[in-house]
Amino acid sequence: MTALIIDDEIQIRRLLRLALEGRGYSVKEAATGETGLQEVAYHRPDVVLLDLGLPDLDGIEVLKRLRDWSDVPVLILSVRDQESVKVTALESGADDYVTKPFSTAELIARLAVIQRRRSTSSEPVITVGPLSLDLTHQEARLGEEPLHFTPTEFALLRHLAGNVGRILTLNQVYHSVWPAQQSDPGPALRVHINHLRQKLSPAIHIENEPGIGYRLTVVDEKEK
Repeated sequence: MTALIIDDEIQIRRLLRLALEGRGYSVKEAATGETGLQEVAYHRPDVVLLDLGLPDLDGIEVLKRLRDWSDVPVLILSVRDQESVKVTALESGADDYVTKPFSTAELIARLAVIQRRRSTSSEPVITVGPLSLDLTHQEARLGEEPLHFTPTEFALLRHLAGNVGRILTLNQVYHSVWPAQQSDPGPALRVHINHLRQKLSPAIHIENEPGIGYRLTVVDEKEK
């Protein structure tokens, strides 16, 4: 497993290298955006940790260029904590966003989630922990128990479960579930999210990232 760190702060790169190598990653480094893009093309890493405040290119620009030709998972690490910046990064193709300073335990956990994620767009069944969604027959089960959802609830859950562990911005959810709707679907979305939470709890959580969007996670058995 190879991780590429694109960050101009040598102290951060050293910290990340120690944390990642301790978890079995092979680590590559780049101090600029241009070098980082070249490293992705040459080494084909399994995950990229990308800072936004680079000396040559803004990290968002690096992300956008990268998404033109690569779907490698990207975790943003940045001191910028404004909601608008996070939304822009996520809608530009980032898989997750961690604000500096961060704990290495949280970082490793976020990496584990995005590394486990698989594209489910062409699969007939999405399985997330005890949750199973049969896309062909529009059926859902939680363990052995069948679940009943409205068509809109199922569409919303399908989108969240297909991106388990990833923050989906409000716009991403709107465009996926209500692509043709002209009015603000925000109030309806909150109602549907509450219905999903009631039906999925306590095994599956739908977390609200205030001002940004939602993230579906599986509850660890030890946390119950």
